[in-house]
Amino acid sequence: MNIELFIAKRISSGAQRSFSKMIVAIAITGIALGLAVMITSFAIVTGFKAEIRDKIIGFSGAIQVVKYDLNTSLENTAVTLKPQAYRLLKNNPDIKHIQAFATKTGIISANGDIEGVVLKGVGTDFDWRFFRNKMVAGNVLKLNSDSSLNEVLISKYTAGKLKLKLNDQVLMYFIQEPLRMRKFRIAGIFDLGIEELDKMFVIGDIKTIQRLNNWNANEVGGYELSLKSYDKLDTISNFVFNNIGDNLTAYSAPERYPAIFDWLSLLDMNAEVILVLMLIVAGINMISALLILILERTNMIGILKALGATSLSVRRIFLYNGTYLILRGMVIGNILGLGFCFLQDKFKIITLDQQSYYMKFVPIEISFFTILLLNIGTLIVCLLMLIVPSMLVARITPIKAIRFK
Repeated sequence: MNIELFIAKRISSGAQRSFSKMIVAIAITGIALGLAVMITSFAIVTGFKAEIRDKIIGFSGAIQVVKYDLNTSLENTAVTLKPQAYRLLKNNPDIKHIQAFATKTGIISANGDIEGVVLKGVGTDFDWRFFRNKMVAGNVLKLNSDSSLNEVLISKYTAGKLKLKLNDQVLMYFIQEPLRMRKFRIAGIFDLGIEELDKMFVIGDIKTIQRLNNWNANEVGGYELSLKSYDKLDTISNFVFNNIGDNLTAYSAPERYPAIFDWLSLLDMNAEVILVLMLIVAGINMISALLILILERTNMIGILKALGATSLSVRRIFLYNGTYLILRGMVIGNILGLGFCFLQDKFKIITLDQQSYYMKFVPIEISFFTILLLNIGTLIVCLLMLIVPSMLVARITPIKAIRFK
């Protein structure tokens, strides 16, 4: 029988005095709240980053292939991907989809107001799954390869600013020589939730841009690539860059939107600060609790030593007892943290200002591997902090301890 564990179980039911009971309760509460906050923080940060990243990638792909030149405008230079390069990218198991696109700046005129926009042309190879989830009115475009479609999708932001609604007719002017004008019907209204994109883009048929620019049918503005796993972005980006030819280049999503992705990277630092602070608080609480328990059990320590127990054996008793308190707090913390994450994910209790945070509610993404690491880290840190106060046992002599009241 493990005598230290047996004694620890006997004294773990509670402290003898009300003060020590309160200290133990505070220690357990500190660990529970600390772990719950850490789980919630990492779930929110992970969910927030994934939500923003998915919106950026869903709109413009994880990687864009465009002409390698000095063109810094919002209008693309015509490119054509060589068949062998296209097959090489298509056959890569980590590349999920490839689609052509083109952009052209224009001015929308409606109801006496004008608004500068960028017409993004897409073709029959465009993946509409992302946009279907962002539509607030109407439907996505039904494109065909035979004729140009004089319909567009506009954002909720643009529709509100120009007082437009579904099926309205709008004029779009394209500043070129000579000046071109096209009339479009609004087939749908979308809301991406990212103001930089909602203010700028209108979605239309790529054949409209090809005709405006006098391009051939195989000439496009570029190609958007979506990946099966975002974790392989850097590797696939290098692969694409090295295999598309000297006249083309590849840009990843973080390279196209550096301000947004730099902002997202700061969230990791916030989560790390919270992690450190919560671990320190939990550790200090456990040190205080164990010191109180040792002082409360001084008579018991003296009797055990008088019966022949070593200081190491007595220390193990209190370490076992401290471990029990830590595990108890961790169980409560997991219930609180995961419970809150489940409720927020299911019912969207906490809302956000979409213009400031790019979404209407606090997003949640639970990684059970991260939660496992948080639990293991909390247990290890708290146990290491218990070693110092447990050394007090070695300084307690049997005679003084038995007399201690």
